[in-house]
Amino acid sequence: MKLGTFTPLLSQMPLEGVLRMLNKLQIDSVELGTGGFPGDAHCKLSMLEDGPARERFQRTVAEHGVTISALSCHGNPLHPDKAIAQQARETSRKTILLAEKLGVPVVVDFSGCPGDAPGAKAPNWVTCPWPPQFLEVLDWQWKEVVTPYWVEHGAFAAEHGVKIAIEMHPGFVVYSPETMLRLRSIAGPSVGCNYDPSHMFWQGIDPIAAIRVLGDAIFHVHAKDTQLYPANLPRTGVLDTKPYTDERNRGWIFRTCGFGHGAEWWKEFVSTLRMFGYDNVLSIEHEDSLMSPEEGLTKAAQFLNEIIIREKPATAWWV
Repeated sequence: MKLGTFTPLLSQMPLEGVLRMLNKLQIDSVELGTGGFPGDAHCKLSMLEDGPARERFQRTVAEHGVTISALSCHGNPLHPDKAIAQQARETSRKTILLAEKLGVPVVVDFSGCPGDAPGAKAPNWVTCPWPPQFLEVLDWQWKEVVTPYWVEHGAFAAEHGVKIAIEMHPGFVVYSPETMLRLRSIAGPSVGCNYDPSHMFWQGIDPIAAIRVLGDAIFHVHAKDTQLYPANLPRTGVLDTKPYTDERNRGWIFRTCGFGHGAEWWKEFVSTLRMFGYDNVLSIEHEDSLMSPEEGLTKAAQFLNEIIIREKPATAWWV
């Protein structure tokens, strides 16, 4: 297993500066944004048509002894605003093509969320089955918008030898293991998940137990923690819409690894990932509003370097 990081948290630094910093922190791999919500500070899609620029980029990464775990273009390809949807779709397709050229196996994205009907102006995330109109909306979304796009996009990724890792996230049609597996059953085996345990905690889903549910659908993993605040939860519930920076009043916030759950929990998490076949990268994602990106990344790296299992076991006499 390798330790990596999602680099938008260091978007103010040039790529070479980021790579030098990661070397000092014993971080082996990077996940790079190519557009969408993460931006493209360190990986430009223009490299798709610029061979010399692509070669310089690959040489820079290789010279620092770092691998690329994934390219990420989180967006909403199902947005009811056709211009927004088209931009997200084009970014995702180009990211897949760039990943193919760079030899990067995984592209991370969101599933997207449609509106409630043709002509809608904003996405509509359905979270309960009643009144009955909500289930009608949900049925329409999956049949008329989700399925056609993801059948085609999953096939496109497969044609280019790239896997799409969907981050299960609130506000989108895929936000839980059940909805993830539903999409995978529709889109095919080239579509799986970018597993971020922080989004399981706030929903009341045991992230370790969910690994057993997802199994080989896990293509990539984010290392991010969540802290729940029992003093606030009776008032806010888990569907808390206050800004993440309103920490003292929220029911939960994202935390740097180790500041929501301790070493014992994270040891079981990485061990269960390995047990179910995931032995790739833990990509640190910093969204802790109580720490600067540099401090959060440093503390997470120090913590996880003592947790991850880097070596595969040799055949032993008891096997």
